[in-house]
Amino acid sequence: MGCQDDEKLVQTVCEIYDNISALESLKPSKDVNMLFTQLVLTCLPPTPIDVTKLCKRVQDMRSKLIKLCGEAEGHLEAHFSTLLASYDNPLHHLHIFPYYTNYLKLSLLEFSILSNHCTHVPTQVAFVGSGPLPLTSIVLALFHLTDATFHNYDIDPVANSMALQLVVSDPDLSKRMLFHTSDIMDVTDELKDYEVVFLAALVGMGREEKSRAIEHLAKHMAPGALLMLRSAHGARGFLYPIIDACDLRGFEVLSVFHPTDEVVNSVIIARKHAMPIHMTTSTPNLDQGLGSMILPCKCSGEIQAFNPLINHGTMIEELAMEEHFS
Repeated sequence: MGCQDDEKLVQTVCEIYDNISALESLKPSKDVNMLFTQLVLTCLPPTPIDVTKLCKRVQDMRSKLIKLCGEAEGHLEAHFSTLLASYDNPLHHLHIFPYYTNYLKLSLLEFSILSNHCTHVPTQVAFVGSGPLPLTSIVLALFHLTDATFHNYDIDPVANSMALQLVVSDPDLSKRMLFHTSDIMDVTDELKDYEVVFLAALVGMGREEKSRAIEHLAKHMAPGALLMLRSAHGARGFLYPIIDACDLRGFEVLSVFHPTDEVVNSVIIARKHAMPIHMTTSTPNLDQGLGSMILPCKCSGEIQAFNPLINHGTMIEELAMEEHFS
């Protein structure tokens, strides 16, 4: 993609942003659905554009757009959480959520990446920013980590109450899905109990806020515990915050994967250092992208490289089999 293509893409995104900004409400409606679908389809194709290096005017627009996307996503999840809760068995109807298949693919991708860097199957997992429709936790608990307990953290008590209604009727998940109404910045000792912590893409929509959240996790997670983060790459950075390697102080980046299909989020897995490490200016850029990434450390010999280009086809086949047998 050349400069003219970049300019055309940015112009299109700016026009969509203007239209979204003019909406009276971001709750699900024909106009809201149309505009956000248009935005996603515009940003989805792989492109080498680096949205973090665009001019200040576009950067300001991007920051506002990400917040609007987050607000709209919250309304969408709340709407479908309420709808699902009207069923006797909400978990049997998850497919009514329009992006459920994307969550199946993303959760399978994250589980596959996690499996390549875990020495054992985790039993204590935390998800930070779970929201009213905690599909990642639900899908992982149902299909992948079937013996694990999931501790879901959200600052909004209403979101947690809605999420609880989705699992309360299930004899298994009602015991393994726990919900905590807390600002993660106030959670300290409990973080040492989790072998894996997932950080939702929209926790910390600004870079400074995101960095503070990661720094807090680095301070309080158990040494050797794994952190799974969602980022964005290319034009998808107009939809979600981008995480840079320099924001991951206290962690060793193990692998980064940038999907090229309808799964929007990039996936980063990092390990909490066993001991404090002084960061250097040679920290690699996460935009190295496809392929495995292993940084030097005393335990790197224990880590197997994961090449998503090799495994991605297998993941989709496994997904198809899971959907067939579910």
